[in-house]
Formats: sequence, structure tokens, C-alpha cells
Amino acid sequence: MERCGWAGSEVIYEAYHDEEWGVPEYDSRALWEKLILDGFQAGLSWITILKKRDNFREAFAGFDPNIVADWGEEDVLRLLGNKGIIRHRGKIQAAIGNAQAWQKIEQQQGFDRFLWDYVGGAPLQNRWETLAQVPAFTPLSTQISKDLKQAGFKFCGPTIVYAFMQAVGMVNDHLVTCPQHAEVAP
Repeated sequence: MERCGWAGSEVIYEAYHDEEWGVPEYDSRALWEKLILDGFQAGLSWITILKKRDNFREAFAGFDPNIVADWGEEDVLRLLGNKGIIRHRGKIQAAIGNAQAWQKIEQQQGFDRFLWDYVGGAPLQNRWETLAQVPAFTPLSTQISKDLKQAGFKFCGPTIVYAFMQAVGMVNDHLVTCPQHAEVAP
């Protein structure tokens, strides 16, 4: 058995694959962090984000959406000057706006419930044999993307949302030949 082919051979990537990717995450704050990081990844490789993740956590106050929601232009400029993160004005502004949208959802029903209700509270179990079978997006990720955008989120298109769903374990997209497939299955 070998791990999923996308994991590469760098230690940080292998550890992410083996210890985090696909493991169900039910914490609202952690879910927000992963969605924001997936938004920052748009157009880049995930390894770039992984290598900068600690810098992102420091720059974004530990990804506390209640802090980030209060940020303004001064904070945007500060972040644009931070060489340790992806310095993209639109993505930084989206993270701030997404923190505000997160607060509304969190108060209304909980961001964790908002997301996990789409899959009935348990990961969808796929049984892909090859990477070519794994979709870039699905009708469900398209619906979640639409609903997130309606709630005020940005940088959350269907492909980003599907990558997020995979990362937080809403879907088990480890290949059946990967030892992690059985590890994250119920």
C-alpha cells in the first residue's frame, strides 16, 4: 500500500497527508482556518501554503476569526508587507470579510454545523482507485460554494470548496490503495 500520489516526497507534505488531510475536523475555528488557507492557495501549489502556514497563523492572529473580523485597511497594508505569507490584496481582504461572514453563521447555527449538515454530520466515503477518478469539484461543492458566497464569503469557488471538503474530512478521497483510506473511514 502506498499513500496518495499527490502527497509528494517532502516530509512536510507526507506528514500533512498522513496526519491531517481527510481527518474529520469539527471545530468551527479550525474549519474557518482551513477554508481561508484553501482560498489563499488558489493559483498556487498546496506545498507553498504548507510551508507558509505557521507564518499565516502568526500574521492572522492564530486564525481567530473574531479578531480578524475587526481588521481594516491598516491591517491589510501590514499583511501586504509580510513576506512570510501570500501577499494578495484581494485574498487578504476576503479573509477579513470571511471572518465577518463566519461570525454571522457561527452565531446563527455554528459554522461547523453549517458545513457538516451538508453531509449528514459524517464523511462521505469515496472509493477512488486512481487520482484520475477524483473530481476537482462536485455538485455538492458547487452548492456549498454558492451558499457560502450568499453568506458573504469570497475565494470559495466549487474547486476550492471541494479541496477544503477533502482536507477537513467531509469526503474521504484517500485512494483505496492508501493506508489512510481505512484510517479515516468510520
